Amino acid sequence: MQFAKYEGLGNDFIIVDASEPIDAARAAELCDRHTGIGADGVLLVDAKRPSMQVLNADGSDAEMCGNGLRCVAWHLRRVGALSRDETVIETAAGPHHCWIRGPGDVEVVMRAGTVDPGEVPVASPQPLIDAPLREIGGRAIRFTAVGMGNPHLVTFDAVGDARLDIGPDLQADARFPQSVNVGFAEDMPGGFRLRVLERGSGWTRACGTGACAAVFAAVQTGRAVLDEPVAILLPGGPLTITVKPDAIHMRGPAKHVFNGIIP
Repeated sequence: MQFAKYEGLGNDFIIVDASEPIDAARAAELCDRHTGIGADGVLLVDAKRPSMQVLNADGSDAEMCGNGLRCVAWHLRRVGALSRDETVIETAAGPHHCWIRGPGDVEVVMRAGTVDPGEVPVASPQPLIDAPLREIGGRAIRFTAVGMGNPHLVTFDAVGDARLDIGPDLQADARFPQSVNVGFAEDMPGGFRLRVLERGSGWTRACGTGACAAVFAAVQTGRAVLDEPVAILLPGGPLTITVKPDAIHMRGPAKHVFNGIIP
């Protein structure tokens, strides 16, 4: 099986042709960093449509992956599958417009965020916006639930290392039928620092949909405004996110690391 390894801000992926017979168990084997290739996920790509299917490091399906989408767009352009510097890539979360702004510099149009409980999804009679979901030392920690084609929770409250316990606890919360990605944001000049606990992959170096969810939540709670670029600094590096009335634009790097063949 031929594959290509890519990474976006340290969020790394194995890209293979969509015709390859890869199930959940095989994806988990490939992503194992000790006995496989090593990655945060497998991206099954059909260059003719074009389309992307995402399998997490544990083999579970993911509806969408922003860093992965940038990597797929750059991959298609790099291998000559695109005749121009823009395309639309189909995903389980719908079609996404992508532009190649320069070598390894990709801008993608993500779907508009939503706080509608049924679309997140979260079992709640009303949207969760700065809702107190956990406590630390008697202090309520507020979260906003955002749907980005996949479910997210974002807090702007300082929790420190308590995130290591709060994140897994919220992922197992029965109110989130599809589990949830949990983001912990902190103020910085021009934007936010962000750490994200991803479903099926753990604490990753970067999360594109998590960055979009964080800025969308910031707009919902008055911490940011529409149509203004916001810097998101993830452990792997920066992304630029702009929330528009009907979509979210994300711009950042995508890097080809190596090609390989595995039995």
